[in-house]
Amino acid sequence: MHWSEVIGQQEAQERLKQMTESGHLPHAMMLCGPQGSGKLALATAFACYLLDNGTPSAQAMLEKLEHPDLHFTYPTIKLPSMGSDHKPVSDDFAKEWHELMMLGPYFTMDEWMQAMGGENQQAIITAGESDELVRKLSLKSSQGGYKVSIIWLPERMNIECANKLLKLIEEPPQQTVFIMVCQEPDKLLETIRSRVQVIDIRKTDNEDIRKALIERRGIDEEAAHRISRLANGNWLKALEELQVGSENELFLDMYIMLMRLAYQRKVKDMQKWSEQMAGMGREKQKRWLTYFLRMTRENFMYNFQNTELNYMTQKEEDFARNFARFVNENNILPINDMTNLAIRDIGQNANAKIVFFDFALQMIVLLLQKP
Repeated sequence: MHWSEVIGQQEAQERLKQMTESGHLPHAMMLCGPQGSGKLALATAFACYLLDNGTPSAQAMLEKLEHPDLHFTYPTIKLPSMGSDHKPVSDDFAKEWHELMMLGPYFTMDEWMQAMGGENQQAIITAGESDELVRKLSLKSSQGGYKVSIIWLPERMNIECANKLLKLIEEPPQQTVFIMVCQEPDKLLETIRSRVQVIDIRKTDNEDIRKALIERRGIDEEAAHRISRLANGNWLKALEELQVGSENELFLDMYIMLMRLAYQRKVKDMQKWSEQMAGMGREKQKRWLTYFLRMTRENFMYNFQNTELNYMTQKEEDFARNFARFVNENNILPINDMTNLAIRDIGQNANAKIVFFDFALQMIVLLLQKP
């Protein structure tokens, strides 16, 4: 994979190159940034940069992401076909991972879950994975250079795995570079965070997204401008907007339905709504709650009548035109807190029907609060 496949992020690219050329390459680093900023793309391009020794054979292997000194670690699930004592590891899903990466290093957790065939589970990195890493990285480099370990979403490590990885980082094998790709660093052990060099990755510039939409997707100028602004630094969001019938349509419908039922205080229908929400997989439920946060924020900002502050589709704006007045300074923070609590509860495997029914009932009270 080449640097050219990364969308924008020129500053981050130059920093990574400079670290290598100056001889100050840390053995463990962590790329942190928002979703859709291209962290995995940056990590993979950088790994290929480190492993490229100039030979045609090495370059051919890197082109296909099949270099023996490039190791990927990622969250996995336990399939019914696996034995009761088996701790799932990345190699169990190496084929699925490779196929997804070859389509491009920009994808969501939901797409990865679909590739593994476990949309209703929560993916984690198990202790078995850290044991595999110790085994793989203890071997000598097959090409005589670096060994690179890319760990996608290390915040999903269970505690046993995290502690084993900490020891590995503290006593790294020779010429090994760890590149962690992290979205929620606060969920990672402080002891790990303190032992890696954190590199903050900013949102992708809207202009870079606009150019990529035109050059890579053949989108016309006007549509590319609208989508890049709506994406707001998130290439994955831009891709979502290109998909006809994307889940955002469903998410908006569920948002509108909840708000109307809450306003009309139709408790029986709200119970049906919560059952429909519970029928989604947990990852999808968390994405809807994140969408809920964004839409509520957009409705609040709509009240200021400044188009530069709003990032909504036409359909979302059509709903906001009449609804936005119900989101005000007295309920925006309680709604935000309530939603974050629901995200936490769903993440901890709470009963989804109860979580969403309670969520809906609280909306009745919050919508009554006037500015």
